[in-house]
Amino acid sequence: MYDIEFTQTALQDLRYFRKYEQNIVLDAIQTQLTYEPTLETENRFRRDPPEISEWELRIGKYRVLYNADSTVMIVRIERIGSKPNNTLSFQGQPWLGSPRRRNP
Repeated sequence: MYDIEFTQTALQDLRYFRKYEQNIVLDAIQTQLTYEPTLETENRFRRDPPEISEWELRIGKYRVLYNADSTVMIVRIERIGSKPNNTLSFQGQPWLGSPRRRNP
């Protein structure tokens, strides 16, 4: 079983959501990421390119970006956001990607 750790940024992201939304996200993290977090499924997949994190968990309109270390059995939640209209947002602000990605 994997332990779940949250970065400070991910905790701030989580606090942005309403309590019932937080519960949806936390329940999915517990269900989906404590066992086999690196097994790809329809809603759990590798990010390409792997900016912020290597993995993404899709929970309806919510997104959990995470890294998994199988040697120490830890899942580190990097960011929690939403993607309602095909634009990933954190704390209500659209994320445009890294500067090197925006300016080829």
